[in-house]
Amino acid sequence: MKTRHITILYFAALREQAGKEQETRSTAAQTPAELYAELQAAYAFDLPQERLRAAVNHAFCDWQTALNDGDTVAFIPPVSGG
Repeated sequence: MKTRHITILYFAALREQAGKEQETRSTAAQTPAELYAELQAAYAFDLPQERLRAAVNHAFCDWQTALNDGDTVAFIPPVSGG
């Protein structure tokens, strides 16, 4: 299994739950879906994947997009206006 070094950006509730704005993580996750499941277990994120958007290298993407070493991944929760 290939290990990738991924930079992860956290926003809103995920940033609060992770306790950081970003991190670089070594992972065997091959897709944003697998990566989010790994992070959800590590940080007890309470937002289900279905409520988030995934972005790889600053572009929204499908949850099954292949991840590559050096990618930047962001999980973007719903935004509430006011």
